[in-house]
Amino acid sequence: MVDKPKLTNSQSEKELDKAQKQFETFDAEVKEMTLDRMNMAPKAEVEPQTKMAQKDIEKSKDIYLKPNKSIGCKEKFNEKFRDSYNFDKEYVHFISENKEVIGETIEIWTRPYPGMAAEMWQVPTNKPVWGPRYLAEQIKRKFYHRLIMQQHNISSSDGLGNYYGSMAVDTTVPRLTAAPVSSRKSIFMGANSF
Repeated sequence: MVDKPKLTNSQSEKELDKAQKQFETFDAEVKEMTLDRMNMAPKAEVEPQTKMAQKDIEKSKDIYLKPNKSIGCKEKFNEKFRDSYNFDKEYVHFISENKEVIGETIEIWTRPYPGMAAEMWQVPTNKPVWGPRYLAEQIKRKFYHRLIMQQHNISSSDGLGNYYGSMAVDTTVPRLTAAPVSSRKSIFMGANSF
């Protein structure tokens, strides 16, 4: 860090000290923002883009996804994960949405387990498709953290008055989403069927 300049005016020096304290407070708040704390941030409510009636879903043709590219792997598949892999490779019916560039096809690479080939998928958005569960789950995990600066009034316990400072507040915003499609008319189906 650069040394603090020497000022002749005491008022200027007080303002410089105040700015230095605010910067140190902000720096400490940003440093304490760990990934665990950011993952606990509230998720932003986002309106779904695709609102299809049940009749439209039933009339739509079935689109089954296959990987466009595949890159092999020299590792041997760990048989401890065979049951999990068999569950994750089952095809599920879902609708994916691109929240950043609405309507654009999602291009995504997957490699859910060591020893498997890496696969590149092109997933059409805003229409029901069939794909492996691990693909839908990976699309659902795509989000980012939005950091917002807010002013807070902090009352001091030393009786000298109120302090004003900025605090970093974060929210989690989904970038891509995948929602299950149910062709069954049942009130017992939950929102998260996969």
